[in-house]
Amino acid sequence: MSAANQLGNRARPIRVLVSKPGLDGHDRGALVVARALRDAGMEAIYTGLRRTPEQIVDAALQEDVDAIGVSVLSGAHQHLIARILELLREREMEDVAVFVGGIIPDQDIPALLEMGVAAVFQPGASTAEIVELLHKRLKP
Repeated sequence: MSAANQLGNRARPIRVLVSKPGLDGHDRGALVVARALRDAGMEAIYTGLRRTPEQIVDAALQEDVDAIGVSVLSGAHQHLIARILELLREREMEDVAVFVGGIIPDQDIPALLEMGVAAVFQPGASTAEIVELLHKRLKP
């Protein structure tokens, strides 16, 4: 079987940047997601803690990613996500899917989806759901 067939006709594995913006210092969830993506055959790049939206989008551009996963526990999700999406538009990277996980109140989810977020994962979501979303969203 050719490498292209093993990857579902993709020239390369799905590349995902996993990021922790803002002042939040807890990254266990982000690390679990990054590991699950790798276990699913994707390339996961973890940016580390306390990144700015600018650093996240710069890394996404440099790494040529297909998606950005943003983990937010600080309550600043709407502001941070809006800025990330704005920067993606400015750099003509609208094709990069953005998904969000963390402590996101139910009432904030519609606004995030309306902004252009592909999905929001709250506590208790399975890593299989995230992998499934990326496979559906980024199929060849």
